Amino acid sequence: MKIQEIARLAGVSTATVSRVFSHHPSIRPEVREHVFAVARQYGYHPRLSTRQRNVVIITPYNSVYPVQSCVDMILMALTQELPKRGFRLEILPVNNRERLDSIQFCAAVAIGAEPAEFADWGARFPVPLVIVDREGESGASDIHFVHSDEEQGMRIAVDHLFRSGCRRIGCIVHGSPGTGNTDRRCAAIRRALEERSLPAADSLILCSGPGSETYVELIGKLLRQGVDALFCPGGNAGIVSLYAFSLYNRRVPDDISLIASEQTFFSRYAVPPQTTITPDYPAMASATVDIIEARLDGQTAPPSVVLPYSLLSRESVAIR
Repeated sequence: MKIQEIARLAGVSTATVSRVFSHHPSIRPEVREHVFAVARQYGYHPRLSTRQRNVVIITPYNSVYPVQSCVDMILMALTQELPKRGFRLEILPVNNRERLDSIQFCAAVAIGAEPAEFADWGARFPVPLVIVDREGESGASDIHFVHSDEEQGMRIAVDHLFRSGCRRIGCIVHGSPGTGNTDRRCAAIRRALEERSLPAADSLILCSGPGSETYVELIGKLLRQGVDALFCPGGNAGIVSLYAFSLYNRRVPDDISLIASEQTFFSRYAVPPQTTITPDYPAMASATVDIIEARLDGQTAPPSVVLPYSLLSRESVAIR
């Protein structure tokens, strides 16, 4: 379908349709919406200009707390890296992604999105999409993945606790089974425990997603099983764990060792400072922009970039 056909179907001139698609300020809102509605009805997508250097960052709809969570840390790294390379940003919550049909952009970055949500990307938009903090196999040249090595991240945490003398490690993984990185993390933790001949029963590897028991209740269950360490990747578990331990009259690290996910402005200032695992956020942002630049230059880009976690050793893990 050509732009002239869209003009005829919408009952406006070809010039008006062109101005709508180029976001000319003289177009009335009702005309703009009408033209886009006709275009969507007939599956027409305007050719997107790569010269504008606009990148849309698609963020989760639900807020993730605390402020310095994984999503926000990735977003912060991207807002530093993209402008350095001459790109402009537009941040769009995932529940408003229908706006993608009405804005000009040369690439998109989705943070923490489920790949299935973008299965039709190649049919809708002739620009690359980079999904950050998720693994996937798109099977299409339009979609790329940048994520941390979950197997390696879970392994370095379990290994650090093991080398510190912990022999009964309880784990609470942030998220619900079947979503995000939850299943990969649980499976990696189980393998790491079994390789060191440590207990790896289901009752020691729990999930904290919606509908599950509260974090305080889950920690209570683990304490009743005599765990001497807690590993809780994801979310704001480091904060909640300290609160839960205070309720159960347990001290970190005297009574129990703790490893959580890094939270800027909290982990290093907690009492005691928390040992954490952390993705390499600047490297994730750099890899994301590398993919975008390669695609815009007509070069091939890797379908997936996997980056290692780091372990930040502090005082919440005791040598036993």
